[in-house]
Amino acid sequence: MERSVRSVPHGHVEETNPSSGKGTMVYYDTFEDVTDGQLEIAVATAKSRSFAKVVLYPLHEETAKRMWKRSFAPYYKREDRLFDWRSERGLEEAVTVENWEGKRKKYTPIDAALRHIADIYPSPLFLYVSPETANAFASFASFEEWIGKLRLILNDAPTDVHPKLEKFRHRWDIGESS
Repeated sequence: MERSVRSVPHGHVEETNPSSGKGTMVYYDTFEDVTDGQLEIAVATAKSRSFAKVVLYPLHEETAKRMWKRSFAPYYKREDRLFDWRSERGLEEAVTVENWEGKRKKYTPIDAALRHIADIYPSPLFLYVSPETANAFASFASFEEWIGKLRLILNDAPTDVHPKLEKFRHRWDIGESS
């Protein structure tokens, strides 16, 4: 293996890809009722905030049933729709569809999902969620621990806000609208 020697000024910091932005925006949702337009708004939000990575994280139906106490379409159908949407728009390089819950095929607590996301994707982490999901997340005991490690971007203005979510108002904001 050939080695080359380079001379650089003192204090030089190598930039791998200066135009790539930094951090990861994870769209954490069931994607049951999310329209193509809402997906495009999410990608536009990520682009306007210069995120390096956009991740769509569909929830397994068992996870969604426990969070919202209603039934959902099978995971594979919702996941296939996301893959189709991504390929139709030519966003294979820009958008990742995370299928970890599909591989687990069971209920995945939000703590486990967030640990997985934090281990795999570059930080800082931003969770792009609906107000309904944000309120559900705020109701969990581990919310205060996680809100210090990540920030939330709500896809719409909430009508009612969970008290813990209100307490950490400085850690979330509302994304772009149509």
